[in-house]
Amino acid sequence: MGRVAAYGALAVAGLCLAACAPVPVDIAERQCLAQVQSERPISGEIGMGATSGGFRTRTKVDLNIGLGGNYDPSARFDRCVYEKSGRMPTRPLYARTDWKG
Repeated sequence: MGRVAAYGALAVAGLCLAACAPVPVDIAERQCLAQVQSERPISGEIGMGATSGGFRTRTKVDLNIGLGGNYDPSARFDRCVYEKSGRMPTRPLYARTDWKG
């Protein structure tokens, strides 16, 4: 009975270690792109105009203060991909067609 428990513990330990294994670089790039795009810094829009009803203004400001300390999206993307996959991205963030920054 002791051997069965030992093999079971070994299997569980192997699964735990596999969960920490690096992911393929293409999956890491997708995950990191979503993470970097969600952390956009300050953005906004302002509108002014005159109508027959008078002068109108419109203001909208979105503020997102990141806590990472590094506000360069490309550097954050590179570091994120490297940490997840152990490899650098296959192409820079600014060369990606799906980057909207």
